[in-house]
Amino acid sequence: MKEQSIKYYLQGISNRDEAVIREIYAKFFHKIVGYVLKNNGDKSDAKDVFNKAIMQLMVRKNLDSIKDTSTFEAYLFTACRNLWLRELSKIKNKRVTNDHVTELYYKEKDMAQSTLEQERWELFNEQFKNLSDNCKEILQMLFDKISGKEIQERLGYGSDTTVRQRVFKCKKKLSDLVQKDDRFKTLMYK
Repeated sequence: MKEQSIKYYLQGISNRDEAVIREIYAKFFHKIVGYVLKNNGDKSDAKDVFNKAIMQLMVRKNLDSIKDTSTFEAYLFTACRNLWLRELSKIKNKRVTNDHVTELYYKEKDMAQSTLEQERWELFNEQFKNLSDNCKEILQMLFDKISGKEIQERLGYGSDTTVRQRVFKCKKKLSDLVQKDDRFKTLMYK
C-alpha cells in the first residue's frame, strides 16, 4: 500500500494531474507551513518552498529512486525542509550595495542547485541504508551530535579511541558505497 501511494503521487505529479496535485496540497501543505513557521518563515515562504518541491519532482527525469523512500509524505517533507534551509542560508548570504539588496543566486540556478542537492541527499540516504546496523547506529548518533563519551557508554565500547576508530571505519564504508554508485560522478561534477 505504501508503495502504491508513492507511485500514485509521483505519477500524478509527473503527468501534471491537477486533481492529484490538489490532493497533495490538501494532505501535506499544512505540515510544511507548520515547519516553516517554526523556523523563521511565514505562510508565503512555505507556499514557495512547497511549490519548488513539487516543481523539482515535475522536472526530475528519474523518479525510480524516490520510490524507495519510506513514504511520499516523508520524501516531500525532506525536500521542503532542505529547500527551506537553503532559503535561510541565502538570507544570511545577501549583501547590501548602494542601499539595494542583491541576491547572490538567480532563481533558475537556485532551482537546478536545489534539485542536485536533493539527488545527492537521496544517494547518500540510499547508501546509508546499506551499512551494517552498528554503523547506522553510530553514524546516526554522530549526526545527532551525541558525544563520543555518550556513544561509548550507550554501545558499551571500552574506550573513546575505540569509538573514534569505529566512526572512522563507518564513515569510510559509507564514503566507499557512495563513490562506487554509478550516479556519484554525475552528481558530484555537475
